[in-house]
Amino acid sequence: MAPSFNLVGLVVADIGASLAFYRRLGLDLPESADNEPHVETTLPGGLRLAWDTVEIIRSFDPDWTPPTGGSRVSLAFLCDDPGEVDNVYADLVKAGYEGHRPPWDAVWGQRYAVVLDPDGNTVDLFAPLSAGEGS
Repeated sequence: MAPSFNLVGLVVADIGASLAFYRRLGLDLPESADNEPHVETTLPGGLRLAWDTVEIIRSFDPDWTPPTGGSRVSLAFLCDDPGEVDNVYADLVKAGYEGHRPPWDAVWGQRYAVVLDPDGNTVDLFAPLSAGEGS
């Protein structure tokens, strides 16, 4: 039997700040988790997303250092329509999160935008430009 892909983990400097960002994207994360060293949630379809503090990672990997030079992982959130891409991007930027690429109509048939989470990971927002395209 082959292993099954089950979890994406993020290492974060400030777990409360990271959870607040992902709550704005619709993830159901209890505020009581803001001070925990490890938090995870099960997404629709069964994939899990987890957050670990730098301290918890260093508790079992004392030589761990954060990557430098840009994000190597991107999470992508499907929006209902192109207008929602624009609205979610604007809401996040207005809330103080860094916009990386403002919304644009991509050549592959999607409305697309990129924001950065509190740890500098890119988070893509996208929606098909027309029904049946790009999803």
